[in-house]
Amino acid sequence: MTTTMDSNNSSKVEYPIHKCIFQGDIKSLSSLLRTHDIAEKDKHGNTPLHLAVMLGRKECVQLLLSHGAPVKVKNLAGWSPLAEAVSYGDRQTISSLVRKLKQQTREQLEERRPNLVAALREMGDFYMELKWDFQSWVPLVSRILPSDICRIYKRGASIRMDTTLVDFNDMRWERGDISFIFNGDHKPNISLTVLDNKSKVFQRIRYVETENEIEDEVDILMSSDIIAAQMSTKGITFSRARTGWIFREDKREMVGSFQADIYQINGMILESRKRREHLSEEDLQKNKAIMDTLTKGSSQGFANGEPPVRRASLNPPPDTNISWETYLAAPPGEYPLLGRSLVYKESSKSFKAIVAMSPDFPMTVDMLLNVLEVIAPFKHYNKLRQFVKMKLPPGFPVKIDIPILPTVTAKITFQEFAFRKDIDPLTFEVPMYYFEDPMSYYGAYMTMMMVRHTTSSM
Repeated sequence: MTTTMDSNNSSKVEYPIHKCIFQGDIKSLSSLLRTHDIAEKDKHGNTPLHLAVMLGRKECVQLLLSHGAPVKVKNLAGWSPLAEAVSYGDRQTISSLVRKLKQQTREQLEERRPNLVAALREMGDFYMELKWDFQSWVPLVSRILPSDICRIYKRGASIRMDTTLVDFNDMRWERGDISFIFNGDHKPNISLTVLDNKSKVFQRIRYVETENEIEDEVDILMSSDIIAAQMSTKGITFSRARTGWIFREDKREMVGSFQADIYQINGMILESRKRREHLSEEDLQKNKAIMDTLTKGSSQGFANGEPPVRRASLNPPPDTNISWETYLAAPPGEYPLLGRSLVYKESSKSFKAIVAMSPDFPMTVDMLLNVLEVIAPFKHYNKLRQFVKMKLPPGFPVKIDIPILPTVTAKITFQEFAFRKDIDPLTFEVPMYYFEDPMSYYGAYMTMMMVRHTTSSM
């Protein structure tokens, strides 16, 4: 916790940057940013940027962003400055935060990129198959859920993934026949490619979005529920599954060609929180159609030559007239309402799941994490990566049950793996008879998934 002397040099001020923002003192804020931690959290977990957004201090927001204030950071309630900006409803502020978040995400990716490429080079070349089976305890939902066998090739610093399941949003599953190619030796702006194997077209996935795509993302955020969903791992325990009625013994089984020890996962909780105070009832009626249009990438061109109609800023919430002293005196995480009155829903669901750990699988967990980092824009693979990052029992997780949505779990099986030296380098190139289509649906969809990946779990 930082402190500073007040004008009388007689007492210390807690969180001086936060106080300047609370009082709208832009001059003192500008001076303090030279000597104080711009990312410091106060007792409620709020950074200076959180407070500037919630209080509608637009000049403070711009000054903080120009000094590199982190955007992807959460307070004790689990909300980021971007989530609070969507609630407040000022379009310029939301747009500024989205741009800065993308910039910071790109910088972090580029910082990690050399180590990731080096790690890919160090591991042997291989071919791997993952089977995804989606299941639900709701019978009618279970009937419509898809399955997929994903094929992954790795050679040098390149990875190719062939899949028929692109991604999903709630109960909408995006199917197709696509290949996702990462070439670590290429420059960042041409290292990611999506092939549409049905239409025989390809598109390079850009790290930098166009102005129109940024504004599309702002429209999506302003038109959507503010959602934060996460797997709570605090209470998770692993216990050996047992078999037999009289003579009980630890359960083991073959998963593909790998002998595996079976563990039960206890205490797995999927927590979901949703806010919609920025949406009217009319919004909820209209926005499903808007969301469908935007997520399908159809805004790449203007209909009839007309620019799209953008969401306007909301009227600001009424001033709550909360003093700095009152805010600071509140118990941690229980500060008075600073912005719009919350419309909030929270739910949690406990899961009992199974993981099969094999000591014989030739790949290590660290190797898997490096591969999953490349394909993290696919939402279900990011969920898998989050799970594998937990402290698992000994071995490699050759079969896993993980919750994807509150009513849907996925069973992932590593059904084939082999180190191979004969993987054709042409596997990672665009076939000569494919043509580049910047309007490709799957390319646009993957770009949107990367956009959403940077702003997910607000």
